[in-house]
This record gives sequence, C-alpha cells and structure tokens, in this order.
Amino acid sequence: MRLGLQLSPARRVFASFAIYAFAMGNIFPRLGDVQVQMGVSTGALGLGLIGMPCGTLLALTFATPLLERIGFRRALLGAIPLMAALFAIAVQATNPLILFILLIPVGIAIGCIEIIINTEADRTEHLLGYRIMNRAHAFWSIGFFAAGLFGAQLAALGLSPQLHLALDVPLVALATALCLWAFQPALPRPGTNAKPPRFAAPTAAILLLVVVTIPAMVLEGASMDWSAIYMRDTFGAGPFQAGIAVAFFAASQAVMRFFADGFVDRHSPAVVARALYVVLFAGCLTVTLSPLPLLSLAGFAAMGMGTSAIFPLAMSAAAQRQDRAASVNIAAIAQFSFLLFLIGPPLLGTVAEHFGIRTSFGLWLPLIVLSLATAGALGHGRKVANGGVAI
Repeated sequence: MRLGLQLSPARRVFASFAIYAFAMGNIFPRLGDVQVQMGVSTGALGLGLIGMPCGTLLALTFATPLLERIGFRRALLGAIPLMAALFAIAVQATNPLILFILLIPVGIAIGCIEIIINTEADRTEHLLGYRIMNRAHAFWSIGFFAAGLFGAQLAALGLSPQLHLALDVPLVALATALCLWAFQPALPRPGTNAKPPRFAAPTAAILLLVVVTIPAMVLEGASMDWSAIYMRDTFGAGPFQAGIAVAFFAASQAVMRFFADGFVDRHSPAVVARALYVVLFAGCLTVTLSPLPLLSLAGFAAMGMGTSAIFPLAMSAAAQRQDRAASVNIAAIAQFSFLLFLIGPPLLGTVAEHFGIRTSFGLWLPLIVLSLATAGALGHGRKVANGGVAI
C-alpha cells in the first residue's frame, strides 16, 4: 500500500518548499511575545536570534556529505518535523543566551533542508526541461504567508508562543508525511559531480553581484524578523495586526515570484532588477515614514515584491560567468549573500534599540540606491525562443 499523496516531481518540490516555510515561519509573528516573556530589549532579542544563522552556516558548510550518505529522502522526512520540534523547544528560552544556544540546532536543520530542497529544485528543473526555481520559492512565500496568518490568529486567540509552536509539530509532521512520503530524489545534472570548495573566494565581479543583492537579502530577513515588532512598537498594534504584517510581506513576494520568470524572459535581468529595486525603495521609505498602520502594511507588501527575485537573478548571473566553474561562482555569491541574509536582520535589533525600529529599515535606503545603480551587473540579455540570448 502506498502512503501519502502521489504528486508529480515538480509538485513535490513545491510542497517541500511550502511545508518547510510554514514550519519555519510560525515563530516570526510571535517574536514580540517571546521578547515580552523574556523581558528583554529589542537588541538583546536580536543577539539571541543570531544562534539560528550560526547553525545554518555550519550546515551549509559541512552538512552536504552527511546528507548524501543519509539520503535526501530520509533526511528531508526527518529534518522538517525535527525543525518544527526544535522551534517549539527554543521558545521555552528564558533569556537571550539560552535562546541563542537553542536556536543553533534549529539553524542546522534549516541549513540541511535548504541544501536538499534547492538541490532538488535544480535537478527537477533539469529533468523537466523548464524553469521552476522561482515558482518553488513562490511556494516558500505561500507557506510563510500561511504561517503568518496562522500565527497572527493564534496570537489573537491568546495562545502562548510555547503552545502555538508545540501545536505546529504534529501539523508539520502530518503534512510532511502526506506530501513527501513518496518523495524520490531526482538524478544529478550531468557533469555536476565536481564539488565546489567549502569556501569559495569571490572575484571582483562576484563582489559586485553581492553588492546588488545586499539590500534585498537583508530587508527580506528584516521584514520577517521585525515586521510584527515594528507594528507593535510603532502603532501599538494588537497581536493579530502585528502578526499580519508578516503575511502581507510573504503574500506579495509569492505573487511576484510566480511571474518573475516571464518578466525576465520578456525584458532582461537588469531591467527587472531595477524595477524591483524601485518598488523596494518605495516600500522601505513607506515603512520608515508611515503615519498609519495600513500604510505600513502596504509598505511591507511593496518590500515583499521588491525583494522577490533579486537573489535568483544574481545566482543566474554568477552561473553564466565564464571566468571559472559555475559551481564555484554560485558557491561564492551564495555564501556571502546568505551570510548577510541570516546575520544582518538580527543585528538590526541593536539599531532598533538605540535609534528606533523605523531607523533600522530606513538606513538601507542609500544602499538600495547603490544596488539600483549597479544592477547592470545582472546582465542585459534576455532569453529567446531558440534558447539563445538577445542583446
């Protein structure tokens, strides 16, 4: 007897992204409650949250050989419910130091899942013969949107973060078993047996691509980490309205990711990136200056749209460079950009503590302008029907 749903390879990839994001995303609408329960400042909370990126970077650097020995199917079926359980344990922390320690294994689980699902998305893309990566990340945003709504509703009902995150564990385990039990890893792309180095030194061209991605990566993480606390501290928003800011951001990001590939095909990576950065600037400026809660929610929605496709475009630009192996260039930009994505947002809690949470968003406005000016590094070509590039 077969267990679970019999999904197509692409749909199984989409399901893995959505379930992972839901399991990961439930903590973010409740960070304000966690802060109040611990009785600490925003800066102290941010320092505690750094445990998660520390664990993730460890996994991204060292976990691939172990995952290959365990097998991607077995590792994925175990890692997603385990991550949900580790989150439920982490919110029991009574101070930032304990939170930091408890979030390290959470980060390790996150890093392992990231390796598996992004590798599977790439391999499945090759198997099918058409792009699914942006749509896969759209399903990540959908899962995160669902987590934002779910978390906001449970907060409004008065459930503690501890009970909320505990309830997530059986939900995530059931969804994982239902959608991923029949998961079978796709075959590697031909010619991809060579492993990139654990640390890939960036060239000048890769550093320029990192500059292009910095504001998008940091503001994506900052919106996830701090949007609920922003709404609470700025407008005195209740639990539901504070938590719904996370959902606004994720929903607009999901919608844009569904259509991003088509926009790139019709225009060019640089044109699409510049348009997204204009939207991101408008959203960030709105969040920095907004006098009204609804206007701030619109600002977070604009930021979700603006951050949606910048990193995938940079990854594609790195892979297409001819100066060295694509795997090395991809590893170089991924390591630097993901480091910023993980560590930058928690550190912004210190800025928020001393200068206000609006300032922690507003200080990125000049860097958005810099990235807008350097977006040409992503390339001006566009794909045409025969698979070539029109210039």
